[in-house]
Amino acid sequence: MEKPLNGKVALVTGGSRGIGLAVARSLGRLGAKLSLCSRHAEKLESAAAELQGEGARVVVTAADVTRSSDIGKLVQKTEQSLGAIDVLVNNAGIGYFGPFQGAAESDWDAVLDTNLKAVFLLGKAVAPGMIERRSGHIINIASLAGKNAFAGGGIYCASKWGLLGLTECMAEDLRQYGIRVSAICPGTVATDFSPHAGKDVRKMLQAEDIAHAVEAIVTQSPQSFISEILLRPTQKP
Repeated sequence: MEKPLNGKVALVTGGSRGIGLAVARSLGRLGAKLSLCSRHAEKLESAAAELQGEGARVVVTAADVTRSSDIGKLVQKTEQSLGAIDVLVNNAGIGYFGPFQGAAESDWDAVLDTNLKAVFLLGKAVAPGMIERRSGHIINIASLAGKNAFAGGGIYCASKWGLLGLTECMAEDLRQYGIRVSAICPGTVATDFSPHAGKDVRKMLQAEDIAHAVEAIVTQSPQSFISEILLRPTQKP
């Protein structure tokens, strides 16, 4: 049976573990050739071996997506090794959780650069090729924290609220070229990204739930696109 992404190239940031690895696995099973990046070279190699064992074609790049120079090298390596990028999943992200008045300027810069500026830079890097081909998917992994305020979430929420605004504007700028830009907003996911003290991880969202949402987006019929998906667990953990 023909796989829906057969021959397509998918770039997943933060792809060495957690949500990124689950998304990459799902896209690989749909037939995509995979480019993964992370700041952790050893974890990338481990992820690549795992995905290659499942039959996926994979290239990995250790990169800091807050740096334009690293993004340029990442995109160039992907295109030279696999071909033009059809799907970009902006998954890389970090968090800072604590009262805003106790945070340092460096905390703000690290979170906003990773969660927001990197999406802008990566989008700019892949958009010209997608515009030329008049097709493509850009999927930004946001958060329900981009819609709901909570104590200690000031910096993280600011980055995700900004990401949702950026995503909607990217979608408007690019839809005329057949490029679909979407956001996925999960609640807390059972990964090592954030502390889960006092929560039942069995009731939490799993990385595979976000991967399933990505799969729904990239297999959507061409005359429409899913602009935003909100994901919550069935039971509160």
